[in-house]
Amino acid sequence: MFEFDQYLGFLLFLTILTIGFWLMIFLASFVPYWLGGAIVELIKEKRAKKQQERQE
Repeated sequence: MFEFDQYLGFLLFLTILTIGFWLMIFLASFVPYWLGGAIVELIKEKRAKKQQERQE
């Protein structure tokens, strides 16, 4: 039926496929969250800077 080498190749294929799947999920969920937070912080800093200039 299956040789041992074919079994190891299949396991390697499944491992790489699973790692790729979880990497895709991580990048699709964490990276937009991280970028969104960075943009919000930039906007807050600009608003605070404008407010500081108005008070002076």
